[in-house]
Amino acid sequence: MPDFAFYCRDGEDAPRIRPKVREAHFEHIFAHVGKYKLGGPLKKGGESAGSLIVIEGEDEAAARAIFEQDPYFVAGVWQSITVNEFEFLTGIWRPSEDGP
Repeated sequence: MPDFAFYCRDGEDAPRIRPKVREAHFEHIFAHVGKYKLGGPLKKGGESAGSLIVIEGEDEAAARAIFEQDPYFVAGVWQSITVNEFEFLTGIWRPSEDGP
């Protein structure tokens, strides 16, 4: 099954919105942990600047259906989102044993 990478850039209100929906965001990720292949914040100067999320789906529409339920998406944390099919070739992934 293909993977889809969502490159999300924060909007101006993200620092205000993110803390309010952070726990719900993590609950969403863990509810779909089998579909989330990779996820984490993008940083600039030590501060969050966005997110990189890779979701498995039968097609882009299926991956988007999961992504668009994410509380960060629903609340408007991200101002722009780019999605592309992602083909993992090499690398070492750090699994989350204790959660975010």
